Formats: sequence, C-alpha cells, structure tokens
Amino acid sequence: MKQTALKVQPLVPFRRADLQALDDNQLVTSYLDGASLAFDVLVERYQTRLLNFVYRTVGDRERAEDLVQEVFIRVHRHLGRFDRSKKFSTWIYTIASNLAKNELRNRSRNPLVYFQTMTSGWEDEDRPLEFEDSSARPDDAFERRHLRELVDAAVKRLPAHHRQVFVLRELDGRSYEEIAEMTNCNLGTVKSRLNRARAAFAEIVAPVL
Repeated sequence: MKQTALKVQPLVPFRRADLQALDDNQLVTSYLDGASLAFDVLVERYQTRLLNFVYRTVGDRERAEDLVQEVFIRVHRHLGRFDRSKKFSTWIYTIASNLAKNELRNRSRNPLVYFQTMTSGWEDEDRPLEFEDSSARPDDAFERRHLRELVDAAVKRLPAHHRQVFVLRELDGRSYEEIAEMTNCNLGTVKSRLNRARAAFAEIVAPVL
C-alpha cells in the first residue's frame, strides 16, 4: 500500500504580508523560530517612531539616527532574553530612552522641539501635543515661526530628566506606567517631573498664546 507523504505546515509565517499582520510579540516569536524577516518588520514598525522620540530628546538628527541604529543592534543581540509576557514597545523604548539619557549625560546640548499648539490644560488622558501642519497657508508662516522660537526657548530650559518625561508623555503619548518603566522611576516621580516640566513650559509659552 502506497503511503502519501504528509506535508508539514510551517510553524511560523515567512511571507512579509503574513508577518506584518502579527503583533509585536508574535513577531519576536516568529523571528526566534526562524523567520528572519520578522526582525525586518519590527524595524520597519518602530524605526520612524524611535527616531522621532530620540531626536526630540537629544536634539541632533544625525546622532539620533546613530542611537536608533544602536537600539536595534541591542534589540537583536538580546531578543532571546526578552520577556514575552511584557510589551515589546515598552522594552524597546526603554532601551532608546536609556541611550538618549546617556547621550544627554555626556554633553550639554539641548533639543529643539517644535509644536504648533498647546492645549489649555493637561489631563491624564489628553492626546499628545500637535505638530506643525506643513499644509498651512503661507501667511501663517511668521506666526508659526515665532511660536516655534518661543517653544524652543521653553524646552531648552527644562532639565534633561524633566524633558525626557515631557517628550514621552506629551509628544509620544506614552502612559504614565510605560514612562515609569522606561525611565526606571516610580509613578510619583514621573508625575512630579511631568508637572514641573509642564509648569515651566507653560509659564513661558502661555502669555503669548
């Protein structure tokens, strides 16, 4: 009796389209199970977001690109030790946050962060501040430039540890719990630093809005 060979189904998807449909932790599992393309999908998913975050923190685009590359090198090196019961986004942002913090510790430069508007007040569930609208009318350019300069001055005055939580919360929309884990601080410290950063920022910017 002739036996029909059984086709063994792959344990993990190897097509980019299939991988892109997975969540972060499933991508990690797929990569560790042999789907090398899964890591590329993770890079595509986080590269721009991490670059924006690091750039706003350190204020140097080229240096931010170098730091983000280092983030992915470290992620790749230590992916097997990642606790998949936790959120991958928190883990990778923690690595990025630590590298940015070390960069600021090693130099005295301040970042330039550009906003279009400020909300009238910050509540726990407020969305992040909005960025400049590149499609705005040309005659708004002067007003935007003036506001940008004002915001630059305010952000430059924030201590590095206050600026870090400010960027994570108000620009990147991270929860207090995530920020606490990323910065290795307790919730009380995060909220205290954020309140001080908001107050200092608003004190300079609010009078002309």
